[in-house]
Amino acid sequence: MEKFSDQEFLEFLVKSIVDHPEDVVVSRKIDEMGVLLSLKVNPRDMGQVIGRDGNTAKSIRSLLRIVGIKNNARVNLKIEEPEGGRVPREERSSEPAADQPETAF
Repeated sequence: MEKFSDQEFLEFLVKSIVDHPEDVVVSRKIDEMGVLLSLKVNPRDMGQVIGRDGNTAKSIRSLLRIVGIKNNARVNLKIEEPEGGRVPREERSSEPAADQPETAF
């Protein structure tokens, strides 16, 4: 399968952010709207890819637009939700945060 610069860039960027880089899969499709990059990551890494208030995802999309402009293409990003939806909160963090003291009542 041939890799394109936008696809390689997204893969490199996301693998640098997540805890499970081996689970990152980027697929590329061209349609009438331009280039569509679909991103699949480990369900536990979704929060890192989306970011607080979606700011990380917005930044990734902005960078992809710049890569697209350089290659005369419109690049869109679709972050695919993992099967089974979100990871329950208990599974995300089983330990209390280190910076928050435990309170006893």
